[in-house]
Amino acid sequence: MKKILLTVGAAALLSLTAFASEVKPHDEKHWDYSHNGPAHWDEFSKTCVAGNAQSPINIVPGKSVSMNHQYDLHMSEDVHTTAKVIDNGHSIKVTPKVGGSIELNGEKFNLLQFHFHGKSEHTVDGKRYDMVAHLVHQNPITKQLAVVAVFFEEGKNNPMLDNIIGGIGKNIRIDPQDILPKDTAHYYHYIGSLTTPPCSENVQWYLLKTPSFASKDQIEAFRKYYVDNERPVQELHDRTIESN
Repeated sequence: MKKILLTVGAAALLSLTAFASEVKPHDEKHWDYSHNGPAHWDEFSKTCVAGNAQSPINIVPGKSVSMNHQYDLHMSEDVHTTAKVIDNGHSIKVTPKVGGSIELNGEKFNLLQFHFHGKSEHTVDGKRYDMVAHLVHQNPITKQLAVVAVFFEEGKNNPMLDNIIGGIGKNIRIDPQDILPKDTAHYYHYIGSLTTPPCSENVQWYLLKTPSFASKDQIEAFRKYYVDNERPVQELHDRTIESN
């Protein structure tokens, strides 16, 4: 009987140990935009501070160079699909079941998700736009990321934004193309990073010059969730900004 009790006790101890290893300590730090904000992101990834190709940046149009047409942006986002909309603690994120794609240098990058910032992270001549959407794409073979930034200015109502803000926590029907401005042929391009930890570099950034529109009420609705989820602009260092 003693042997059986010892065996049961050992099994229970192993079970408790395994459970404890799955439970995160209550005081474990998580990055955010306030207490553990950008100034402390090196605690989560050294690249956020040590990297020399970080994003976002300030775009100075007068200092840009002509686009290397080998890396022209070709967009194919017109896909009618469903998508999950969530508040992930950092932004409002939309994950399509079947995403569209872009083509760069003959290589296809698939749309993984897009998310919103209450103000634009990139600035143009120091100007910060009213809101921005980042469409995150990935090359399925090389795993390289490419992000298309869509700026928003206050103006007419955008039906797709109503669909998204009203669909948080739900599955909705969307066409990612509906978030784009009519002109997608003119943009800025540079090599940067993710704008959140781990701040990984070698990300192809495309910033559409023509903004989309969102009504004042829509902008305020997004900002009830996030108004200051923007990383400060980073040093350009020796990088080149291309313009098309």
